[in-house]
Amino acid sequence: MIRSLVVVVVVVLSLIEVGHALPQAPASGSAVFVAYYWRAKPGQAEAYGSYIKTVAEPIDESARRAGVFEEVRTVTPAPGTTTDWTHLRIFRLKNAAAAEALGAGLDAATARVVPDEAQRKANGERSGGMRDLVRREVWTELH
Repeated sequence: MIRSLVVVVVVVLSLIEVGHALPQAPASGSAVFVAYYWRAKPGQAEAYGSYIKTVAEPIDESARRAGVFEEVRTVTPAPGTTTDWTHLRIFRLKNAAAAEALGAGLDAATARVVPDEAQRKANGERSGGMRDLVRREVWTELH
């Protein structure tokens, strides 16, 4: 056990000595990007795109104005490109703490923009019928 630990310490110190930095957690002030990959259900790509424009974007704008995130982009694959998703929504946040608070901030914005709980539920059911989450990724900015 001690021998293994000594080997690890020697390797780490030699890497540092020759200029290889150890992986570090993102600095608290570094921008963070949260990416949601969505796949529209068959025949629903256009409807889901319309839903983003008419329902999600007003909520996003309320959240942005409240400081939840700095910017959001929605992109789709270029024609002829094969992906496992149809819509990618990328949120730029000021730091990791803001990324952790993204969900709660979007929920609060949803309640502000759509105060009627029954309408919020209907919107959730509507969007759920149009798309599935493929994956969520969190990225940091290269410095």
